[in-house]
Formats: sequence, C-alpha cells, structure tokens
Amino acid sequence: MSPRVAPPPWLAHALRAQRGPVPWSAVTRGALAAGPLLLASVVLHHTSLGVIAAIAAMLAGINDRPGSRRAAVRRLGAPAVAGAAGLLAGTYGGAHLTALPLTLLLTVLGLVAGATSAVGPVASGAGTQFLVAAAVGAGMPVPEAGWQRALAFLAGAGWLLALRLALPTPGALAGDYRFDGERHAVAAVYDAVADLLTAVGTETALERRGALTAALDHAQDALTGPRLRRHASSAAERRLHAQYAAALPLAEAATALAWAEERISARAAEGPRRLATAVRDGRGGGPLPAPSRSAPALRALDDALLRAAEAFDRAGEGGHRPPVRRRGPKEVLRAALGSGGREYGLRVALCFGAAAGLAQALHHARWYGEHQHWYWLPATAVFLVKPDLGPLASRVLCRAAGTVLGALVFAALAAVLPRPAGLVALVAVCGAVLPVATRHFAAQTAAATVLVLALVMAGGEPQASVGRIGETLLACAIVLVVGHLPMAGKRGGGVRARLAAAGRAAHAYLGHVLGESADRGERWALRREAYRTLAEARTAIALAAAELPSLARHSEGTDAVAAVLERLVDTTTACAVHLDETGHLTARHIRHLEDLAARLEHGGRRLGLRVPRMPAAA
Repeated sequence: MSPRVAPPPWLAHALRAQRGPVPWSAVTRGALAAGPLLLASVVLHHTSLGVIAAIAAMLAGINDRPGSRRAAVRRLGAPAVAGAAGLLAGTYGGAHLTALPLTLLLTVLGLVAGATSAVGPVASGAGTQFLVAAAVGAGMPVPEAGWQRALAFLAGAGWLLALRLALPTPGALAGDYRFDGERHAVAAVYDAVADLLTAVGTETALERRGALTAALDHAQDALTGPRLRRHASSAAERRLHAQYAAALPLAEAATALAWAEERISARAAEGPRRLATAVRDGRGGGPLPAPSRSAPALRALDDALLRAAEAFDRAGEGGHRPPVRRRGPKEVLRAALGSGGREYGLRVALCFGAAAGLAQALHHARWYGEHQHWYWLPATAVFLVKPDLGPLASRVLCRAAGTVLGALVFAALAAVLPRPAGLVALVAVCGAVLPVATRHFAAQTAAATVLVLALVMAGGEPQASVGRIGETLLACAIVLVVGHLPMAGKRGGGVRARLAAAGRAAHAYLGHVLGESADRGERWALRREAYRTLAEARTAIALAAAELPSLARHSEGTDAVAAVLERLVDTTTACAVHLDETGHLTARHIRHLEDLAARLEHGGRRLGLRVPRMPAAA
C-alpha cells in the first residue's frame, strides 16, 4: 500500500471544521434577530434603516458564542458601540470628502483599529466592526443622516443582545436560568480537574492540563461582567463565585500531581466529579470521598476538597469574587503599540486603504460600469486580514469558496422568491443558520453572503451576486499580496509579542511563589494570568505554523520556547503546593527550575525575545 499523503497545514486547516452539539438557543436568537428587524422596517416604510439594523444584528450574531449572559454584554456590546462609531465616521467622511481624502481617512482608521485589535478578542471584534461599519457608512447609499444610521446600528445589535439576556436556554428552566452559562462553565472546571487527576502519570496528562486551563479561562470569562440583577440574584452570584474560587486550589493540586508523574488512585477524581454534578444541579456538595494523604500534593488535594465542600454547604453565604488580574492601561498600550500591534495595524491599514482606494477608482471609472457597492471591497478585506480566522491562505480559500457558493445559492433563490416577503424569510433563515455556520469560515461566509445579498435586494437594489463574487476575489488578491509584503522590523511580531507576554506572566508568578508570599489570592490570580497568556501564545503559534512556508518560517522555534514556558509554569505550581505543605523545596524542584530557566533564556535569546531573567530557585 502506498503511504497516505497528508495535506499541507494551510489546506488541512481549510478542510477542518469545529464539532459539537447544535446551539439551539443561538439558532433561535438568529431567527428572531435580522429577519424581524427587516420586516418591521418594511412595514414602517424605513427599509434602509432596517437594512442597517439587520447588518448590525448579523455582525452581533457572529460574535454570539456560548458562554454566560454577563460575558455577552461585553462581547456583543463593545463591538456594537465601536460599529456605531465607525458608521458615524464613515458616513460623514463619505459625505464631505472626495475619493483620495476619504481613502486616506479609511487607511488611518485601519491603522488605529488594527493596532487596537491586538489587545484581545473583544478588542479584535470591536476593531473589525468599526472598520466594516466605516466602509458601509462611507459607501452605502442611504438617505438618512449619520446619527440615524448609528442609532439603527445600535438598535440592531441591542436587539440581539436583549434576546441573549432574556431568552432561556432550552433545558435550563430549573432555578434562575439567567445563570445557566455560569453554572455550566464552573461545572466544567470541576470535570476538567477530575479528568486531569484520572490522567496523572499517563501520556494524556499534558493535554488534560491544557483542557483544565481552557475550562478555567472560560469560567473566569463567564463570571466576569456586570451583575444581571443587583439584589434578587446576589445569593446565586455569590454561590457561583465561591464555587469557582474553591476550584482554584483543586486545579493547583491536580497540576502539581500531574507534574510529579506518579499514578494515583482513581478515588482522587471522584470528589471533583461529584462537585461538578452539584454545580449543575444547584445543590450542596454532600459527602465527598477523601483521597490518600501520602504525598504533599495529595494532602493539598484533600485540603482543597474539604474547603470546597464547606464552600458548597454554605450555599452562597460568603463568596467574594475570585481573584482576577486585570490588564492595566500600560499593558493595553504595550499590546497595541508593541511589535504585534504595529505589525497587524500596518497590515490592516494597507489592506483596508488599498481596497478602499481600488474600490473608489473602480467606482469612478466609466469603463467599469455601474459600481454601487464599492464598500464591499474594503469591508471584505477587513475580515480576510484577521489572523484569528485562520492562516492566510486558508481563510482566503474559504472566503472565496464561501462567497461563490452563497452568491450562486442566492441567485437561484432570488429568481423564485416573492418580494419582499420571501427576502425577509430568507434573512431570518440565514440568521438562524449563522450560529452553526461559524464552525467553518467558508460556511459562515456562504450564509453571510446570502443574507447580505437579500438585504441589498430588500433595500430596493437589483440582484448583485456577480458583483459580490468580483469584490471578494479582488479583496482576496489584495490581502494575499499585503500578507506577504516585508515589514519594518522582524516578521511574526504578533507571535513574539504574545510569547513575550507569557514570559513576563511566568516571571511574575515564579517570583511570587519563590518569595513565599502568604497571599494565596494574588498567587492564584498570577497563576491564571500565566496560563491564560501562555494559551494565547500557543494559539497564535499554531496559526502561524499553519501558514504557507514563506510565512511559517518566521515563527520557527517559538513552539519550543512555549513548551519550556509551559513546563516552567507547571513546575512553579508544583513548587507552590510543596512549599505550602512542607515549607521548603526538594532538590528535584530546584533542579527543574534552574534547567528550565536556562533553556528559556537560551531560546529567548535565539529568537530575539526580551524574556525577563528568572529569579533564583534557592
């Protein structure tokens, strides 16, 4: 038999789709968002504003991911506000500037929004919506004033956010359904602790520890945000915060046991598993099986289980918010103005500005014919340049394929659907499909293409499938060219910036542990920050490695440094637990710390990273 030939990483990424159950609650919200907004505008004879509101609801639906309602306020609200601001800026820029000044304005906006996007996921969503809305405001022929467009945009996104806050999740009507996302997130942490304890001493332990980090990150995000109800739900909120805080020492002890690589009894995982069930059912922890206390980490696990049982039995009498280390203004500026922010901001500015300039030139070229939707070109380029949607070649391929498929499907449907009722129904169907389609960029593009083309036709314009395909292919070419242009400084700035941030977080965590501070809350916050920044670096490295070889080579060696950092943070956690139980470190702990610090310094120097010098282990 001939050996099986594996596809290149960029193509494998393009063929890969996320798996999971159908998010029926998000499907319901999608069906009730853009379609009804468009229908209401048609009935009230304000179709153009309804189109803008439906676009805002569509963009909010793309950001409508699983999680808690409190987290959705920031995840959906911040991009919506940014989008309204972009729409306002684009509208007045398009009304008062000629082609060249307008192109320069959009280029500058792209530079600022691109650099800001490097701060984090919410900032990335806000930057994207700001630029997309700016392009729409500058180019969409709508009679209403800029402030009316901005209000319509906010209304559309606000409508979807209101649905997110008000509608119950199917199967979550028991108790206060407003906290179902938080309950599931906290329960997943206890399940992840149990999975890690089961995997201790096996080859899957490192993977399980990574899953525990992801569960802790998700729960932290789920519990972070505004209170949904200030008085009536305070006990439920305190209980969830206490349950999450009780999981932190459990996660710490489980990580220390995984670091020791010694098999433990299956009994150790039974307690966290029962606590996960208790969180989901909203009841007390009940009796928990005690693990053996034969080693310091096992004693720490037993003590953590006892404290967790007490926290569950108090049922929300106490429970302050768990310690979270928030990024200060200096760190936000460092992310935006650092090498990663500068590189991404410059590429966004070049793509957005070049697309806007080319679109303006075609718009005013007599030989090109009628070109009413020139804003499609820069708006498409904004999505294509986003690295969190996948490697460059992968997302370009998916975008092109999805647009062609969506345009062909719409062309066939537009020939038979009645107007406007058929178009309204098609928008509602596409809105319901989007939450499922977001699992693959090509599917998401196809659904969004049908929805946008339906909105354009509902606004009174002719069928525009061919133009949509042409704009997308031009945007793909622009992003491919700009993505391979050499930039000032070293390529791969985004990956190196995230790796440097992970190094600083690991340094702060190790310094706190070796300083033997008694503030466990601060230690747990530093530990969470170290693992979170490391996970972000790992994600960026994986995406960079899946690029075309000409781009992937710029991130070579970063994965090895990330692996050393990961081992260093695990070792620091093991040191923290051992110090708590014995008051001193073993020769094994010291040897590992010194070896990892030396390897990290060597790897950072080879990559040109400013990795802080690790404190002495003894």
